[in-house]
Amino acid sequence: MKKTKIQDKNYDFLVLGAGGTGLAAAMYAARLGLKTLVLGYSSGAELPVGGIITTTHLVENYPGFTKISGPDLAKEIEKHALTYPLVSVKDEKATSLKKEKDGFTVKTNKSKYKAKTVLFATGTKWKKLPESIPGSREFENKGISYCALCDAPLFRRKIVAVIGGSDTAAKDALLLTEYTKKVYMIYRGKEIHPEPINLQRVKKNKKIEVINNTNITSINGKEFVKSISLDKKYKGSNELAVQGVFVAIGNEPLSDLAKALRVKLNQKKEITINHMTSETNIKGVFAAGDVTDKQFKQLITGVADGCTAAYYAYEYITKEKVLVA
Repeated sequence: MKKTKIQDKNYDFLVLGAGGTGLAAAMYAARLGLKTLVLGYSSGAELPVGGIITTTHLVENYPGFTKISGPDLAKEIEKHALTYPLVSVKDEKATSLKKEKDGFTVKTNKSKYKAKTVLFATGTKWKKLPESIPGSREFENKGISYCALCDAPLFRRKIVAVIGGSDTAAKDALLLTEYTKKVYMIYRGKEIHPEPINLQRVKKNKKIEVINNTNITSINGKEFVKSISLDKKYKGSNELAVQGVFVAIGNEPLSDLAKALRVKLNQKKEITINHMTSETNIKGVFAAGDVTDKQFKQLITGVADGCTAAYYAYEYITKEKVLVA
């Protein structure tokens, strides 16, 4: 990863999370003259710089790119942010954040930094299957995967199942058809609910078979996954032979650091923000992207809110007259 040569440890704008939202916020903050630090692994998700979009096979809804892979889009956003000398990106994980009289102090696994304002762009992590499902932990990385883009090539010419009915689940299923022999989509609800264009693609793809109103009850095998058990019979059996299980049942906000700072969260542990300014209940603290309580979450909306946060951080710093020299 390219890094700038900012040497001291005092910043105007500290971004926790180096996904698309955090990087876009850093770019915008630098344009406003804010000395900015982005901590790449502060989310705890251990994803590459660029965040969760790097696990998306194809992005078709980001302006300026008719079609682009998630990793390539992340690289473009990172490259743009790093064209500004005021931006520094570090591969460090934030372990604590404390409010001081003159701003905030963040400790990482490697160092300590001070900042006048903070942006939580920590995003989310994948929800795991419940531990109550036998095999749900035993077969992780032995047939169970949470990233289709990462692991699809390992299941070439095999039969797999995707658990979930979201747009992410549909896109995972479509990607998997490029490698596998057959893909089952297993969803607990009445109908899967991806974006209309992806719903039509799923319906037209002969390799995909959707099983609705059904839950997975166990994952079976010896060294690797061999089958899954269902709570309802499908074609006369409660057992379905598969060699891979791809889980796409949603995400959990990475908001533990925010909670420790007493930032207000909702019942879903999402950070509550002013949807006009990206401000939280604590002065100088902002949040944007998937970690927030905004209902509609896409990379483009996260990027927009990150840029909004940068602007209002600039306004806050300017009024407080605490711009780093």
